[in-house]
Amino acid sequence: MSRPPLPPFTLETALVKVRKAEDAWNTRDPDAVALAYTEDTVWRNRAEFLNGREEVRAFLQRKWTRELDYRLIKEIWTHGENRIAVRFCYEWRDDAGAWYRAYGNENWEFDAQGLMRRRIASINDRPIKETDRKFHWPQGRRPDDHPGLSELGL
Repeated sequence: MSRPPLPPFTLETALVKVRKAEDAWNTRDPDAVALAYTEDTVWRNRAEFLNGREEVRAFLQRKWTRELDYRLIKEIWTHGENRIAVRFCYEWRDDAGAWYRAYGNENWEFDAQGLMRRRIASINDRPIKETDRKFHWPQGRRPDDHPGLSELGL
C-alpha cells in the first residue's frame, strides 16, 4: 500500500502530507486514519506508548469517544528526507460540556511507501470557555478559507 506524497519530501510535498493528515484526523474515523500508519508503527502520544496499527486504531477509537466535537489544525514546522515535524492545535469538549484546547508538536518518520512508521507527540490541554473557541467549521475537513494556526495567533 502506498500513501503519496512519498519521501523524500520537498516543502511542497511535505505541506500536502500535513494537510492530508489533518483532513484524515478531522474525519474522526479510526479505521481510515489507522491505514496511514505502518503495520508495526511506533507511537508516543503524551505518556502512552503504542506499537502497531491495531493499537493505534483502538487508541483513536477511545480518543474520539472521549473528545467530542473535535476539530484540528496542523501546521508544518520543518521537513527532511523522510521526516516531517508539525505543530498542531485542536479543540474538543468532554461529555459534561467543558471545552479544551490542546497544543502540541509531532515528529513523523515515514517509510518509502509514505506510511508513517514513527509518531512522537507532545501535547498539553488547556481548559477554555466555549466563547473562546476559534475552530467553528462544520464537523469534518477544515475549509480552505479557514485561518491556520499562525493566522489565528496560536
